[in-house]
Amino acid sequence: MLFEQTAVNLDELADMQKTKVLIVDDEHAIRRFLRTSLGAHGYEVYEAATGEDAILKTVNIRPDLIILDLGLPGINGIEVTRRIREWTPTPIIILSVQNQDTDKIEALDAGADDYLTKPFSVGELTARLRVALRHAYREQEEPELVFTSGQLKVDLTARVVTYDGEEVQLTPTEYDLLRVLIHYAGRVLTHQQLLKEVRGAGFQTETHLLRVHMSNLRRKIEEDPSNPQYILTEPGVGYRLKIDI
Repeated sequence: MLFEQTAVNLDELADMQKTKVLIVDDEHAIRRFLRTSLGAHGYEVYEAATGEDAILKTVNIRPDLIILDLGLPGINGIEVTRRIREWTPTPIIILSVQNQDTDKIEALDAGADDYLTKPFSVGELTARLRVALRHAYREQEEPELVFTSGQLKVDLTARVVTYDGEEVQLTPTEYDLLRVLIHYAGRVLTHQQLLKEVRGAGFQTETHLLRVHMSNLRRKIEEDPSNPQYILTEPGVGYRLKIDI
């Protein structure tokens, strides 16, 4: 069994009535399954079977979110992502059987917001959709000046970080890493993306230093650094800041 159904949450159903999702996959069975499953959660679902059709429908429909397979006939999913990213920040979630780290990194570096491998559960997929949509909506609003999640609070104006009410002293690099993770909260960031944001172009190979800084940061803001609740590791790919703890 490839998929796992989940119960419909009526509150989510009401919230998502007008959310348009474009499913791009050359397998009719998967498109049909996703149409049924996401439709039951209140999403307005559209379909495309090729990369070319995906780009055309993105222009015409202006979906709120795109679920994209990599192995498409014609233009593959990576190139579709690059072309869409040239003109719109619409969230893109990759849904693919390709689970190699290199595939994930290439897709994320091309501009995808998240990556989920098949087989998958509808529960996990809809959770990823909600995170991607929240992030997209936040970017359209005024910049958030204070970030709060669980016991972690970051005043981005004053550059003050507190955990459980106590101020935490971070190095400039640690603070910059946390700031970038907050800006992309809920989204997977590759090692290369983080290094480029914090250190600049030309430093994307310094992954060993990134791991050191991330380890130090976790020791300061995680109750149990060996089992982090805020900064999650995407093995072989990068990191994700968890929200709504």
